[in-house]
Amino acid sequence: MSDELTHIDSQGNAVMVEVGDKKVTKREATAEGWIQLTEEGFNAITTGRIKKGDVLAIAQIAGIQAAKRTSDIIPLCHPLPLEGVKVSVDAVEGYRVHVTARIRCTWKTGIEMEALTSVSAALLTVYDMCKAIDKGMVIGPIQLVEKSGGRSGHWCR
Repeated sequence: MSDELTHIDSQGNAVMVEVGDKKVTKREATAEGWIQLTEEGFNAITTGRIKKGDVLAIAQIAGIQAAKRTSDIIPLCHPLPLEGVKVSVDAVEGYRVHVTARIRCTWKTGIEMEALTSVSAALLTVYDMCKAIDKGMVIGPIQLVEKSGGRSGHWCR
């Protein structure tokens, strides 16, 4: 089992992957996700009627913060020296908010979790800020769009 799952040892115990001997490479990951709102909730965001503040701007900050704190909330994730975090949060047609996170670093292990965590936190922030007027919001899908660097190289959805 340990040959297939890198976070499980031969006895089935959880382990943080050893990266000490891995090469440092430039790594980048992009993830995206959506939240579907009702027309009322969407219009409240786009016209600035959410009492908690600017939903899109605050969600963007949440996404940046989450990327920086990923190893604090994903148990076996290594802390990474992030070099760049770009989060876009946009109201799009169909009463949806679309979030994209592009994360970069030069290090020994992948950065996909930082991108996915960033998107998740931004979307959860939209939910939190709008739940008083829109209880029917649906988050998803959240997905990795592209990653580069490391042993497995480039991957694109």
